[in-house]
Parts: sequence; structure tokens; C-alpha cells
Amino acid sequence: MKVSTKHRIASTFYATAAVLAGAAVIHFGDRLLGVNLELFYGIATFNPMWIIALFVVPFVGGMVVSFVFGLGGKMLAYFPALIVRGTSYVEVSNAPILPDGMSVLPIGYWLLVVVVAVEFAGLGGIVGEALIKKTYGRSAKHKVHKKYQKERKARTVTPDQS
Repeated sequence: MKVSTKHRIASTFYATAAVLAGAAVIHFGDRLLGVNLELFYGIATFNPMWIIALFVVPFVGGMVVSFVFGLGGKMLAYFPALIVRGTSYVEVSNAPILPDGMSVLPIGYWLLVVVVAVEFAGLGGIVGEALIKKTYGRSAKHKVHKKYQKERKARTVTPDQS
């Protein structure tokens, strides 16, 4: 195999592992809080645990994706929340019997919940990447990737060489 093929396979493996790790954090965070965002049972649905499950848990999941994948993790951070919210909605909507007084969120309301969760996961990915790089925005290329460090060293001229 070529080096680039090996690199692509390794990169795909790390991306898959990062997305699955983020999805696991979000899934188990929801289970730990005892919240199911897809169920609605009146105004009592919107309690502090529901808010934490909607905002904080995807944010932490996005940070985990960035920490596992490294630079570029902010692009992958959107997927775990989408995967978990989608599978959870299918699971709840296909349940034979719902608890008394509960109903499944209509698809339009559920999409609003998904958009908010995905955006906070993306924000967590951006913050995670900023913590990895120790800066955010445009920075010198030699701080971003090892390839650019080698090019910079090759172009550097010492005073005794001139």
C-alpha cells in the first residue's frame, strides 16, 4: 500500500473512533441524566436536566470528538449529536407503548431540538480544537502541522551560511 493510502485508512479509523466516542458520551450522558429529549409530557418536560441534556451534553460530546481526532475534529463534532438524536427518535417513535401522559415530539419540534443539539456539539468541537491548538483563528503554519515545521526548517538560513 502507498503511504497516502495508509494515511487515509488511519485517518478514517481515527475519525470513526472520534465520532463513536462523541456519540457514546452523548448517549450515556442522556441516560445518566434520565432524560429523553424526544418525549413530551407537558410543561414539566422542560426542567434543568432537560436543558443540561440539550446544551451541555452535546457540547461535551463535541469536545471529546476534537480531543480524540485532533485538528479537524470540529468538522466531525456535528455528527455524534445527529446520530444519537436520530436513533433515539426512531427508538421512541417505534416503541409499542409509551408511558401514560407522554407523547413523541412532532417531527417539526424534534428538528428544532436536533438543530440546537448539533450546533452545541459543533461549538464544543470548536472549543476542543482551540484547546488543542492553544489558539484559534489564523496562526502561523509551523504551529499547525508538522509538515510545515519541516519546510520552515529547510528554508531557514543561519547567519554563517550567508
